[in-house]
Amino acid sequence: MKRENQSQVTEFVLIGFSIFPDLQVGLFVVFLLMYIVTLAGNLAIMIIIRIDRRLHTPMYLFLGVLSFSETCYSLVIIPKTLVNLVVDIRTISFTGCATQMFFFLGLGGTNCFLLTLMGYDRYLAICHPLHYASLMSRQIFIKLVAGTWLSGFLLSLVETILIFQSPFCSSNTINHFFCHMRPVIKLACTVDNTIETVISLVSIVGLSGSFLLIVLTYIFILSTILWLPSACGERDKAFSTCAAHLTVVIMHFGFASIIYLKPNSPGVSDDDTLISVPYTILTPFLSPMIFTLRNKETKIALKKAIGKNIFSQKV
Repeated sequence: MKRENQSQVTEFVLIGFSIFPDLQVGLFVVFLLMYIVTLAGNLAIMIIIRIDRRLHTPMYLFLGVLSFSETCYSLVIIPKTLVNLVVDIRTISFTGCATQMFFFLGLGGTNCFLLTLMGYDRYLAICHPLHYASLMSRQIFIKLVAGTWLSGFLLSLVETILIFQSPFCSSNTINHFFCHMRPVIKLACTVDNTIETVISLVSIVGLSGSFLLIVLTYIFILSTILWLPSACGERDKAFSTCAAHLTVVIMHFGFASIIYLKPNSPGVSDDDTLISVPYTILTPFLSPMIFTLRNKETKIALKKAIGKNIFSQKV
C-alpha cells in the first residue's frame, strides 16, 4: 500500500544540527579539529606500517587496512556535515543521498568485519602459534581482506536498493545530519514496514554475529593466556597485543548498537542526530589514538619516524 500525496523527490533537506543554532560555530570548530586529527592519525598508522618492515605482519596489516577504511568512512560523512554547519541551504541530491548511504553502510560493515578478522588473527597467533604462519599466510590474508570489503559493500548495495526503490512522499526533510537509513525510510510512501524490518534484521544479525564471534575468540584467547607463565612476560605481551583491539571493539560495537539496535518509535526521534555522533565522528577519532598509544610496536615505530624526520630537517 502507498500513502497519498506521492511526488517525485529529487533532493533531500538535511536538518542536522540546525535545531541547535547557538551551537553551529562551536560544533564546526570541534568537528573540524576532530576530522583533522582523525585523518592525521590514520595516515600516520598507514605510513609507519608501510615504511617499517617489522610491522609487515598480518596483525599490523589488518590495522593498516582498518585505518584506510576509517579514513574513507570519515570522508563520506564529515566534510558534508562541516559544510552544512556553515550554510543556510542544507540539501543533498537524491543520487548523492543514495551514494552517501551506500558508502556509509559499506564502510561501516567492512569495519565490523575487519575488527572480527583482527580478533581471529589474535586467536591464531596466541592459541596456535606454531601453525600461525600457515593459517594466516599472505594469500589467506589477502582473501580475508577482499572478503570483508566484498561482503560489506554487497550488504550495503542490497540495503541501499531496498530503501531507494521505494517511492517517496512530498516531504523530503531528513531529520539527521547525513542520509541515515532510519530517517530516510520514514519518508517512503508505504504504510507497511517490511523494508524497515528486513534492514533492521540485517543490521542486528551483522552486528550481533560479528560481536559474538569476537567474544568467542577472546574466550579462547583468555583461556590460553591464563595458562602462559607470567614470569617470562609472555602473558603481559599477549594482553598488550589484545588490549587496543578489545578497547576499539567495545567502543565500536557499543556505539553502533545504540543506533542500529534501538527499538523503532512511531514518530521521528530528534535524538538520532546526537546519538549518531559517537559512532560516526567520535569512534574514527579515537581509534587511531587507541591503536597507537596502547601498542608498544606502533609507538616505537612512530617515535622513530618522527625522530628521523627531525634529524633530516636538522641536517
